[in-house]
Amino acid sequence: MTTSPAFGRALCAMITPFTEEGSLDLDGAQRLAARLVAEGCDGLVLSGTTGESPTTTDAEKAALVTAVREAVGERTPVVAGVGTFDTRHTVELALAAEKAGADGVLVVSPYYSRPPQDALEAHFREIADACALPVMLYDIPGRTGTRIEPETMIRLAEHPRIVAVKDCSYDFLGAQKVLDRTELAYYAGCDEHILALYAVGGTGYVSTVANVVPAELRAVLDTFEAGDTPVSARLQQRATPLIEAMMSAGLPGTVTAKALLNALGLPAGPVRAPLRPADRETADGLLAEYERLVAA
Repeated sequence: MTTSPAFGRALCAMITPFTEEGSLDLDGAQRLAARLVAEGCDGLVLSGTTGESPTTTDAEKAALVTAVREAVGERTPVVAGVGTFDTRHTVELALAAEKAGADGVLVVSPYYSRPPQDALEAHFREIADACALPVMLYDIPGRTGTRIEPETMIRLAEHPRIVAVKDCSYDFLGAQKVLDRTELAYYAGCDEHILALYAVGGTGYVSTVANVVPAELRAVLDTFEAGDTPVSARLQQRATPLIEAMMSAGLPGTVTAKALLNALGLPAGPVRAPLRPADRETADGLLAEYERLVAA
């Protein structure tokens, strides 16, 4: 079990703000990043799925890292999503993130091509060998089509720069196997698992929902750390309706997070095609769940 978080405990998978015309909003990104840190986020993960990495350019990804680094200073870890389905391109993005000022890189399993486990392991090792930054593996087979199997994780943990996992596998038993046999920092990538994974030795979370309720999710960890498990459980349960509305109601978390942030007057802007914005009824429902949670 890990004893020291690689990038902090409470991490936000930050959206990428755009202007109304659809271009990168670096000022908005800086304001949002500063707010998230002020309200309880230990670190920020940029250009992940929530950050619309499939539809941002390489130059935009690097510019976003530089801007957010400037906004939050050197003490807040900034992790850059660099994973693609192409090993060579992923290495290029990792090196660009390093140059732009990132503290680590998030590397998702190559999607669509569905490489076997030996090829998957070689992919991650090549990136970790090429880049001086610590690596967080991103296991989300529901999107990529390829699981990072526990035995593969255990072998990859031997690499000195592979230090963490964002877990969206929905395999709680597999996660515990890896926790038992490695020192990887294990982050819940599914908001409904924050307390459960933390209670068995996980490190914390990388959360989409934290874009809108960073303090409320941080409190789940803080109360557990303080030894008040019943209160921590109640806080997790209170967040469940908003988590469900944002993450399990048929729309991507990027869409729901931006709908809420826009409703709250915070930097977000539109989503990029092929995503489409939430309709008014959905946005109103999200805002109602948000208001219930923050009023509790």
